[in-house]
Amino acid sequence: MNIAKMIDHTLLKPNAQKSEIEKLCNEAKEYSFASVCVNPCFVDLAYSMLKDTDVKVCTVVGFPLGANTIESKVYEAVDAAKRGATEVDMVLNISMLKSGDYDYVKREIEEVVKAVKAHGVIIVKVILETCYLTDEEKVKACQLAVEAGADFVKTSTGFGTGGATVEDVKLMRQTVGKDFGVKASGGIRTAEDAKAMIEAGANRIGASAGVKIVEGWK
Repeated sequence: MNIAKMIDHTLLKPNAQKSEIEKLCNEAKEYSFASVCVNPCFVDLAYSMLKDTDVKVCTVVGFPLGANTIESKVYEAVDAAKRGATEVDMVLNISMLKSGDYDYVKREIEEVVKAVKAHGVIIVKVILETCYLTDEEKVKACQLAVEAGADFVKTSTGFGTGGATVEDVKLMRQTVGKDFGVKASGGIRTAEDAKAMIEAGANRIGASAGVKIVEGWK
């Protein structure tokens, strides 16, 4: 197992500086991570540094609350795609999900997926922010993401009240089946953490500690 190819090397903190993004991209090239995951304002920089490598540029949409309108999420996602992002992690509308407006949640995912796939995005991941959801809501969110044509479900933004748990990853994998993507993100800091998530069913890990995880894995 090539653990590096399962990691989205991530830096989403609000005070991240250009020099830190450059360091992130250089580490991604050195360790051959699956992608770097950066805030939208850094997509151009990441793309310029990684365009001649196999490291993908991933960015976030509707981050971190998910409460933006469908139209603004679509615009944000397409803008990122035009700048070179080929993976998009969108936060679903948690409020609408918890309000039981499943048609809205499905439609927003569908709209983003349709828009970005027309602009070269390969993978759309839907962030559930599991810390705010009941198990029933997690299952429903996973079902909606599958029905709407997304490629992955993802546990967390890293900005909620909790991150990825083994129990949530197992539930998500059980719900989406074996061929759909499950990304564990939030609080994964060691090789042991990553191993537990993979054993639970994750096939992608989002972490700012990518280098530490790979070194620990060795």
